[in-house]
Amino acid sequence: MRISLLFHTPLSICVQAGRTCWQSQERGGCYTIPTDEIIQADKDFLDRILNKHKHGSVAEHLTYNFAIEGISRACLQELARHRHASLSVKSSRYTLKELKSEEDVVKNASKYLVMSGNQQVDEFSIQALKNLQTLLLEGISNDLAKYAMPESYKTSLAWSVNARALQNFLILRSSKAALWEIRELAFALFEALPKEHRFLFEGVMNNEGEEK
Repeated sequence: MRISLLFHTPLSICVQAGRTCWQSQERGGCYTIPTDEIIQADKDFLDRILNKHKHGSVAEHLTYNFAIEGISRACLQELARHRHASLSVKSSRYTLKELKSEEDVVKNASKYLVMSGNQQVDEFSIQALKNLQTLLLEGISNDLAKYAMPESYKTSLAWSVNARALQNFLILRSSKAALWEIRELAFALFEALPKEHRFLFEGVMNNEGEEK
C-alpha cells in the first residue's frame, strides 16, 4: 500500500471561513496568500471550533486529495461506503492485460493480490488468480472475466475528501474493530497529512493494537 498526498487546502482558508462565522477577523492573522503558516491564535481557534465544539461545516472548507495504490477490491468496497468523498478508480482492464501475459502467477502473486497473512485464504486467492488468468488466455473478454476477480485483487485510486468527512473516516476506521487493511489505510492517510494539519485529527485516532 502506498499513499501520497497530492494537494491540500491551506489552513488559512479554513481560518477565514471560521472567523467569518464569528466575525472575529481582527483576532487572527492577516494572510495575503493561502498558507499553512498560521499564528497560534488561529491554530487555537480551529482546535476549539473543530475539535471541541464540533462545528463540522467549517471543516468542510479543508480538502485533501490522495493517491492510493495497492489496496484490495475488498478494501475499496469499504472505502466506498464513505459517501462524503470522491474517488476515481483504476480500470481493471489494464491490470488484466498484465495478468494475461504473466509467466508465473504463483511466484508473482503479490504483484496482483493483497495477502491477508492467513495461509488458507491466500492460497485460495492465488488459485482464483490462476483461474482468472486461464479465462483470459481462453479468450474471455476483460469486461466479462473481471467478474471472476478475487476480492484480494489490487487496485489504485484517487480519493478526495474534506476534513469533516476525513475525521469521521479516521474515527471509524482507526478502530481495532475495522477491517485490518482499511485500518492500515487510516493510519497511512494520517501520516500522509501535512504536519501542520495533524492537530485536527490526532484526537480521533484509535492507536490500540489489533490482530488480523
